[in-house]
Amino acid sequence: MTKSNIHIEIVRSSTRGLSSMSKVSCESIFAVLNQHYTDVGITVINNISDLEELITCRPDLVFLGMEFIPTNPTLGINDPNKIWLTDYLDDHEIAYTGSSKTAHALGRNKHLAKQRVLDANLMTSAFCVIVQNQILSRNYISLAFPLFIKPTNRGGGLGVDSDSVVHNFDQLRSKVYSMTTKLQSDALIEEYLPGREFSIAILKDVYSPRYSVMPIELVAPVDKNGARLLGRQIKSSNTEQVLEVIDEDIKSKIMSLALAVFYVLGGRDYGRIDIRLDASGTPHFLEANLIPSLISGYGSFPKACVLNMGLEYEPMVLRIAQLGLAHNMHSAEDVLELLGVSASVLSTTEFAFEQI
Repeated sequence: MTKSNIHIEIVRSSTRGLSSMSKVSCESIFAVLNQHYTDVGITVINNISDLEELITCRPDLVFLGMEFIPTNPTLGINDPNKIWLTDYLDDHEIAYTGSSKTAHALGRNKHLAKQRVLDANLMTSAFCVIVQNQILSRNYISLAFPLFIKPTNRGGGLGVDSDSVVHNFDQLRSKVYSMTTKLQSDALIEEYLPGREFSIAILKDVYSPRYSVMPIELVAPVDKNGARLLGRQIKSSNTEQVLEVIDEDIKSKIMSLALAVFYVLGGRDYGRIDIRLDASGTPHFLEANLIPSLISGYGSFPKACVLNMGLEYEPMVLRIAQLGLAHNMHSAEDVLELLGVSASVLSTTEFAFEQI
């Protein structure tokens, strides 16, 4: 096999909480890229010096596995002056995979993503946020029980367990206290959606503005309270059931919502949108992951690619790299203009299916 004369650096962090890419995922991606490109490396970035060294080696592409580094390591992810890698790479004219800072910041902060979705007149459950050290008052909560609590800025199901669905104020207070003290995170409180859960992989075509929108249904084991929640333990053990979405009406609705949310958040090239149905079967946006797990046979994104398109792991990774090398700098608005589509029709089924 003739390799392309391209230099790619896969970038992740070994600092807890900074990396969106596990070591296993990194090694799997490396194994694929190394078969097709002449110079593939792995760069671990834990501080500004590491980032500066990456810039010095001038790769043709950064395969992004993290979002930012803090300027103050003691503040970690809560550092208001963090350096977003995509901004830094843009400033130095180095291509990278996936989305830019705006989209990553929204994906990282779940409450901001939900507000952006609401502002676009798309469906997501009513919510509020309890910040760390805030005294929780009964009068502050106007949402209807049952409620669902999770961290505002953690991924991988961290903080989600059998106590995440609460039915009264005492349970709410206990879970919020655990969230804000143990995880050092603000708490996102949402009206609980009791319906089925779906994960939708979105992947751009290399040579056109079209997107493949690939839904799967995820069924978690029933917990001690009778709920099916995709928490940390379920996700890490890979024990959720994955089903093809057969119902054409539901499939159309969740695909339309997922693609609309992806654009509204400013997603570029690829990502994952999670959706859950309410009691009446209406789809609601849950959260977005714009650097989803990329391990063969693990994680919703690779599974959705295989189940919907027969797109196996190697060509999936190569397509993401090719999209990054093309360095498509279009914003969500530019994409809409390129397609000749008004933002007002983002939520329509017709628009969604035009992109599939």
